[in-house]
Amino acid sequence: MKRKTTKEILAESFQELAAQKRIDKITITEITENCGMSQPTFYNHFKDKYDLIVWIYIHESGEIMSKIGEDGYSWKDTLLDGAKYFAANREYIINALRHTSGHDSFMLYVQKVNSELMLTEVRKKLMTEYIPDEIYGMIKVYVYGTVNHMLEWLMGDMSLSPEKVAEIWEHSLPEPLKQYLYDP
Repeated sequence: MKRKTTKEILAESFQELAAQKRIDKITITEITENCGMSQPTFYNHFKDKYDLIVWIYIHESGEIMSKIGEDGYSWKDTLLDGAKYFAANREYIINALRHTSGHDSFMLYVQKVNSELMLTEVRKKLMTEYIPDEIYGMIKVYVYGTVNHMLEWLMGDMSLSPEKVAEIWEHSLPEPLKQYLYDP
């Protein structure tokens, strides 16, 4: 049995609160009281609630991405699991989108994290830290487009299934990037 880490407990507490209240109105005291921890414990792990929001997204998207290559798990599976994650966490994500702004904008973090996750996959295939400018640019354009599409999907009527959204994202991937994300 895997025990939850302090970070995971704080994240669950925050997400419980975010299901009931605007994110910009949630305090560190509320987060820690909700899970029986102290404020110093929170600050030992996160600098603020926005840092926690980023950790939650990195942690959860990292779990999805870490499956690539295991037991036939492909980029297509990653896209589908990502779409399912967004659909399952719709209310929390909309709360984060509507009630974070500026430098702390959830949308900016999602774009940054998704770019870094894709860059990591490309670096693995290239076996180097250097990524050609053209490939880097394609990753940025693809990520910005898929993140904006995800936002419209979540904040709209969500008439598309996660499967259809994943299919759209898969077909939108620029041809030159496929060699880095799909096995030959």
